[in-house]
Amino acid sequence: MKSTEEREREILLEHLNMELEQWKWTRSSVPDDIALEIVSFLQVTDVCALGSCSRFWRELCASDCLWLSLSRQRWPSLDFSSQPPVLEVADGQPEKVLVDQSSSTKGWRDFYIKRHNEMTGKATAIVNFVELCSPSKSIEVADYLKAIANLCLMKMEFEDVQMFLFTKQNVLLNLIGLHYSIFWLQIEADSVTEALCRCDIAEQQVCVRWWKLGRWFYGFRLRDESHSRTVLLRDLAMAREEEVFGVLNRGAIHEVLRVQISDAVPSCTSWAFPDMQRQG
Repeated sequence: MKSTEEREREILLEHLNMELEQWKWTRSSVPDDIALEIVSFLQVTDVCALGSCSRFWRELCASDCLWLSLSRQRWPSLDFSSQPPVLEVADGQPEKVLVDQSSSTKGWRDFYIKRHNEMTGKATAIVNFVELCSPSKSIEVADYLKAIANLCLMKMEFEDVQMFLFTKQNVLLNLIGLHYSIFWLQIEADSVTEALCRCDIAEQQVCVRWWKLGRWFYGFRLRDESHSRTVLLRDLAMAREEEVFGVLNRGAIHEVLRVQISDAVPSCTSWAFPDMQRQG
């Protein structure tokens, strides 16, 4: 189901394409400020597509003020008040991204491309880590929380999460991106739910299992307790499964011996929990 924003964008692009077929656009056809206002409603992919329509739109879609605005929208936590902004490279050392002030059509576009490539590399590292830790479509909570901690260190923004983690290939990545967005980026539940629907993963399911230490009963320790919940990503985003998120946030500590998250499609697979010897 497409969001209202997507439908409005499609209508706008269709209208522009119809106009382009009827008229030969030049700089005198429409004022630059009005054209820029039109383009400012588009996503990056749409801006690139529009820029291939004609020389006029190509030059306009490469303007510095447009790409500065796009950069601010995608990475709101970066400080754009001073030039150049500072990025972090792989070894953790700060790197200044020099914006070419002599060219008003390339500076911030080059910055956007460089930053996008940087985030692509970081996202690839997260994907590889999760896939390495979940060969059977299940991941231990320690590795799950480590992936979220790495996202924090990488300073990935919500649009990056949607672009790289909200895909249909791996529900574990979906859950990691969801968890990170809600608890670390503090994104509102409605916005997260809308993003899940837009990426067509709201109905994806995960199975969370955890084992709790058996209680003492008249001098004897009872058998360990096993709990299992299969939940929709949408329900997690809307805070309908607080117990599950509580378990995922705490991890395997205190009375919780083990937590494991798995793909719930087609069904939760069983796994053996090793027997533990305890002293009474």
